Amino acid sequence: MATDYGQSGQSYGFLEEPRRRRLPAGLRAPFEGRTWREFGYVLLSLPVSILLFTYGVTMVAIGAGLLVTFLGVPVLAAGLAGCRGFGAMERARARGLLGLEVADPEPLRMRGHGFLAWMGAVLKSGASWRALLYSVLQLPWSVFSFVVAVNFWAYGWALLTYPLWFWLFPAYGGQDGLQLYGDETHHIYLDNPFEIGVTALVGLLFTLATPWIVRALTQVDRVLVHGLLGPSRLATRVVELESDRGVVVDTAAADLRRIERDLHDGAQARLVNLAMGLGLAKEKLAEDPEAAARMVDEAHGEVKTALQELRDLARGIHPAVLTDRGLDAALSAVASRCTVPVQVEVDLVERPAPAIEGIAYFTVSELLQNISKHSRATWAGVDVWRVENRLMLQVVDNGVGGASASGGSGLAGLTERLDAVDGILVVDSPVGGPTRITAELPWRGERGERG
Repeated sequence: MATDYGQSGQSYGFLEEPRRRRLPAGLRAPFEGRTWREFGYVLLSLPVSILLFTYGVTMVAIGAGLLVTFLGVPVLAAGLAGCRGFGAMERARARGLLGLEVADPEPLRMRGHGFLAWMGAVLKSGASWRALLYSVLQLPWSVFSFVVAVNFWAYGWALLTYPLWFWLFPAYGGQDGLQLYGDETHHIYLDNPFEIGVTALVGLLFTLATPWIVRALTQVDRVLVHGLLGPSRLATRVVELESDRGVVVDTAAADLRRIERDLHDGAQARLVNLAMGLGLAKEKLAEDPEAAARMVDEAHGEVKTALQELRDLARGIHPAVLTDRGLDAALSAVASRCTVPVQVEVDLVERPAPAIEGIAYFTVSELLQNISKHSRATWAGVDVWRVENRLMLQVVDNGVGGASASGGSGLAGLTERLDAVDGILVVDSPVGGPTRITAELPWRGERGERG
């Protein structure tokens, strides 16, 4: 089942030669735009953090001091609202200078209308208090990062360029060079060529190290912005569950419409024709028994066809073999209807919960239908196994490849269905094949769900 990487490996080798001609990352770093943007972020953080700290602490202090009166509550709410506004500014600054994309925090959930409802929503919002915490924590960190970054940057470039400006000391400073040590009796100056060269070398080391030091400092800023000014994990999870609920509702509605359409266009239409045919046969029974017998025989065929359509429809809703015998037998039945030979291997000690089992069945069934319709494969395989708390499904074929889970395709709809139950669909289908589609579902045991 190993994927052939021969061609892609050649293409990667072709791209390596131009890269070797570029300067190493350590030498490029002091001149890269990213380094200067990060350094600019550190420089701006100090005045911004002073503003945020002053505003946040002042508003909270005034609000807390006025809590004995009614005025303290609106002042505190206004302070928290201002911190949320500063949080939006900080997210924009991090996006522009650090390239950090942070989603907006959860919106205010107001129960009612008016100023009192807004004030209660601001005070109850965790995002408001996290923004206040950011305003307080940002100042000491900004002072530290500002001092470290500016000192490393200034000393690095000053020592690196020392050979260019050391002559200023004897010309205008009244000393031989940069003083390294001095007391009442001894003075050590960096004035001979060797000492000047060593000084420039030390400056070069400082200059090369400074971008990585600044990058490490801004990593802490990234954590602060992402952790305190972005949406909380709980809020993100709520949004995901709301989206998944919408997908489940839409999927259920689409399935009901499909069942209604299949019943209306298939079995129901055949049963109507059957009733009409039997009515005509009843009328002709006395005057033309042979014609009536033919019509009854045709009606018998219609009954068989309608029964087969009803079986297919029931299998599409939930096959009986899946309930009675589990995934192994159900997937083997699906594989037998595929247009290519399919090897099925199910390695499960126990059965998953019926809901997970049904999703796994329909996932494999749809993937095998895609193989029959589009893959032009001559062989396919289905593997099902369990890894800790995940049910793993893998469907492979040796077809032409090119499958994609992009919007509008059947795989995109399948991805949405799996995502609604915290599942994952991974498509590996290079043009020319082979195709390997792996699905993960959360494992819930049959006993656990029933209990």
